[in-house]
Amino acid sequence: MIWAVGFALASLILAPFLIEASRKPVDAILQADAPGNFAVLSDGATHYRWDGPEGGPVVVMIHGLTSPSYFFDPIVTGINALGFRTLRYDLYGRGYSDRVRADHDADLYCRQLSELLDVLDVKGRVSLIGYSMGGGIATEFAARDADRIEYLVLLAPAGMAHIPTRLDRLMRDWPGLGEWLCRGLGAKNLHRQLAYIPDETLRDQLIAETRRQGVMPAILSSGRHFLRDDLEDAHERLMRAALPVLAIWGGRDSVIPPIAREILEEWNPEAQQFTIDDAEHGLISSHPREIVVAFGNFTDDFI
Repeated sequence: MIWAVGFALASLILAPFLIEASRKPVDAILQADAPGNFAVLSDGATHYRWDGPEGGPVVVMIHGLTSPSYFFDPIVTGINALGFRTLRYDLYGRGYSDRVRADHDADLYCRQLSELLDVLDVKGRVSLIGYSMGGGIATEFAARDADRIEYLVLLAPAGMAHIPTRLDRLMRDWPGLGEWLCRGLGAKNLHRQLAYIPDETLRDQLIAETRRQGVMPAILSSGRHFLRDDLEDAHERLMRAALPVLAIWGGRDSVIPPIAREILEEWNPEAQQFTIDDAEHGLISSHPREIVVAFGNFTDDFI
């Protein structure tokens, strides 16, 4: 009887880790079918893709916590049509990029982008578009090396007023238990949160991503090492550097609530801001035209 109870308890403890181990890995076979190309960087291979006219001003697009680079599909064509050349890439642990054994913090993400630009021999200034967590990464990268950046466009950016769910906070704040919960319940919790994506096909793609090895641990690590702190200092450095910033918000966003606009106004009064009143956090999917128009109006002085 004691043996049976012990076996049941061990099975319960091990089950989430076995689930993670059984998920499909991102291996050479899967990467071979990826669109675009790969750059081998110091922390691992990074999947990237160029679009738009060669010779156009370079705009680097940084995706969010759970959304690989294809999440930008609805706005890429419109931005390319304005004359810009876009560079998209998958953050470590997402999409086709390698899963890395490291804290997913600002240093890792900034190093990934810096090395990618160097490997691709991108010269001169570039501009950044960052969505959600990618907005936080773009902010931190630009604050660290403002001379390399032309301007910054932030779409529902993290780094201010983020509201994690109760389960997200539990996973983030309790090492050990957090890993167990993340691998066992994290994906289902995330699937419910993706209700803000209006495109059912895209939503299914994002859900499928969580069934690949390494995605949930990367999300957990990002929550612990990048998303838990605000970016007040970085935004103030951008203001002192006089770097042009446009922030686009969803008026009905429940992930990054509208109060974030007021916080950014306090941190960087020089930033331009635009709100799409009826948009939720998935504004790239639901309101691509409005984003492209706002981007075009903002960048008229940069072409």
